[in-house]
Amino acid sequence: MEVRGYRRRRKKSKAPLVIIFLIIAALIIGLVGVYAYGVYIEKTHPIRYENYVEQYSREFHVDKYLVYAVIKTESGFRPDAVSNVGARGLMQIMEETFDWIKFKMGDDESVYYDMYDPKTNIRYGCWLLGYLTEEFGNVEAVAAAYHAGRGSVNNWLSDKRYSSDGVHLDDIPISDTAHYVSKITKAKDTYVRLYDNNK
Repeated sequence: MEVRGYRRRRKKSKAPLVIIFLIIAALIIGLVGVYAYGVYIEKTHPIRYENYVEQYSREFHVDKYLVYAVIKTESGFRPDAVSNVGARGLMQIMEETFDWIKFKMGDDESVYYDMYDPKTNIRYGCWLLGYLTEEFGNVEAVAAAYHAGRGSVNNWLSDKRYSSDGVHLDDIPISDTAHYVSKITKAKDTYVRLYDNNK
């Protein structure tokens, strides 16, 4: 009786297939994660009140993305926002600041309650940012002045401990203001990255 020889078949290792599957899964998860992060960033950095921002940023010669960064940071785009020190509206204008801007602009009609009106608030906020931009010339100093006041920033710029060139702030001695400036510059950079087609 003839007995046929046979060879025992080796089972093919599944390891390469598992590795390929894991690589593909990781790529898909990575792409989904990147997309989800992009959607999240766009939702947290919206473009709202665009007509007012476009109009008054042009009129007062201020970067519109800086305006959006200030609105996002100050109020989260809530026109009825009120701070714990009483600042009002989208760009969080204090009453004494409102009175000063009103005088400078020669506005005889607006009252402080109008800071809850998006159009008026953005007009006043853009005027102030334009004024500070003309005075200081760089985003960090402008943001610091918006938060801590022009007098404080001028003092820091004239002090070698805080400014080596009298133009840029190397250090900000008030931690709240330093944190605020960091938030504004990051938000502005994000707005530029998301929406500026000319970058």
